[in-house]
Amino acid sequence: MFEDIKRNKAKTWMIVFMFLVFISLIIYYICMALDLGVVSIVIAMTFSILTTWVSYYYSDRIVLSLNRARVATKEENLKLVNILDALVVSSGLPCTPQLYIVEDEQPNAFATGRNPQNAVICVTTGLLDKLEYYELEGVIAHEMAHIKNYDIRLSAVVSVMVGFVVMLSDLFTRITFWGGGSSRDSDDSKGNAILMIIGLIFLILAPIFGKLMQLSISRKREFLADATAVEFTRNPEGLISALEKISGDHSELKVANKATENMYIVNPFRNKKKTSSLWSTHPSTEDRIDALRNIK
Repeated sequence: MFEDIKRNKAKTWMIVFMFLVFISLIIYYICMALDLGVVSIVIAMTFSILTTWVSYYYSDRIVLSLNRARVATKEENLKLVNILDALVVSSGLPCTPQLYIVEDEQPNAFATGRNPQNAVICVTTGLLDKLEYYELEGVIAHEMAHIKNYDIRLSAVVSVMVGFVVMLSDLFTRITFWGGGSSRDSDDSKGNAILMIIGLIFLILAPIFGKLMQLSISRKREFLADATAVEFTRNPEGLISALEKISGDHSELKVANKATENMYIVNPFRNKKKTSSLWSTHPSTEDRIDALRNIK
């Protein structure tokens, strides 16, 4: 587990650095296409540093806002609070995560935050209504495993950064459609041609690579979080039953979006396929349950 935590921290910083480079090149290309000249470098660096900083420090708030989550209260959600308090002890987390609620019929949950000290667990009202005590305990333990393993920081940062890249790609498409671009033939313009070509390549490929990275990270971390959750609860049947109920529920999660779908315990977009594929954000429920039943 400690090795996985170490790898997750290293991956996060690597992704932050790659994002900084990607955004700098993409913004530089867009600015040059708009004929902004030397100012392009200043704009590119300023924008890339700002978006990287926002993605790292405010990814949890962005995710909660996208999902329209509200703070849970002890008065309304006593069972949930009691489960969380008990699991904090068994998990050994240094701080108690904040609890948030999403008003939605589909049973689902996710965790976010940049570290255990700033962690958030968010569940839907459908999860609270449709799951029994030990099933709910298994789900909360799964999300706490993501927190302890530092999956939350990696997942939230990747989700927000991929969203930024897709947004910039859309901006470039609109600029191209509107006929933006420079017609200068000066030596200065030719000297920047290589950087502009590299920026264009990153602009086209970054959303694809970002999405693939988002998917692969999500699939791998779910198995580890399931196993870690069982360490906390000593009850694999609770999580198994919860996964069956969540994946078997066909309610629509209205606040779901492609940027954050990988963060949920089960993909909020219902898929009838029984097996995982390259484009799956999660392993299949059947594979996860088999893995849980084989835990010794």
